[in-house]
Amino acid sequence: MSTTLEKPPVPSVETPQMPASRPGRNAGRIIETAGRLGALAVVVLFFAFKVPNFAFLSPGNLENILMQSAVYVMCGLGMTMIMIAGGIDLAAGSTIALSMVLTALILDSGSNDPQALAPHALANHPFFWTLFAVAGGTAAATLVGLVQGALITGLRLVPFIVTLGGMLTIRAIAKKIANNQEISPPVDNWLYTHLMFPVQGRTFNWEIAPPGVWATLVAAIFAAAMLRYTKLGRRIYAIGSNEATARLCGVPVLRTKITVYAIAGLFTGLAGVLEFSKLNLGQPTGAMSYELYVIAACVIGGTSLLGGVGTIFGTIIGALMIGTLNAGTQQAGWQKSTQEIAIGLIIIVAVALDGLRPRRE
Repeated sequence: MSTTLEKPPVPSVETPQMPASRPGRNAGRIIETAGRLGALAVVVLFFAFKVPNFAFLSPGNLENILMQSAVYVMCGLGMTMIMIAGGIDLAAGSTIALSMVLTALILDSGSNDPQALAPHALANHPFFWTLFAVAGGTAAATLVGLVQGALITGLRLVPFIVTLGGMLTIRAIAKKIANNQEISPPVDNWLYTHLMFPVQGRTFNWEIAPPGVWATLVAAIFAAAMLRYTKLGRRIYAIGSNEATARLCGVPVLRTKITVYAIAGLFTGLAGVLEFSKLNLGQPTGAMSYELYVIAACVIGGTSLLGGVGTIFGTIIGALMIGTLNAGTQQAGWQKSTQEIAIGLIIIVAVALDGLRPRRE
């Protein structure tokens, strides 16, 4: 009697589905965002009553706050991505200074001898040098980010150490290029007269803020969409949440990190262009401590220093908080040390709250 052996049934493999977003978690995020907006409103109202004659709420002052905050936001877009991926960039302020110097140098060269750097008929057009200057400043900053990302991943170095060394090296390069002097192009260049020039008191089409602020908003929307809806954005969150697991899932960790630092360098270079357009100066010693302000803005906005958590909208709120504190303490007549103490305490509180997040979840 023959016996027929049957193969055991093969279990069906279902495609894993992403878990549905829990209502409780969404409610918690809404509450956290509302709390940050409420804290920003409290700070604004405090200085509104602290500064005499409600001058703090004047249109010109609010516009100045938006302009300064725009620089922090533009740089913070890249910093947010880096921190979500579990890294840090202490060279952001130096990179902004390098971008300022190169932007000013190109504009100055174009005004003195248009054919020197671009022997072409377009070199006689002023807007050509505007685009050339913006491209030069942002390209240099992007290269800085690319090199830092390559060093961190290729040599497996800690981001803190690499960017700390970069902070000193890039600042020295900016001083070398500028010959330890400030570079001031002619005041009729478009970047200075339009990009971040105050609208208040001028006959201009932009009634609320200059084009640089609107450009920052567009860049923020682009960065938020990239983090939320693209494969790169999902990889950034995955690496910051658990790098080992992300690698096992097939995420190209090294390539993604290099890309993140390069993108951050691009945004930092644009922040340097904004900072230059406010002053019409290429300052090799400019943007001092900006990296701390930007990191503080990210932390205040909910970006975790441990990686895996953060939003662009939160960074915008944090940047507005830092910009409001800077303007408010100056107009209230507080000393610089008092201002730094206030910002330092806010950072400590924000980090402490960030440390409680894993326990709550």
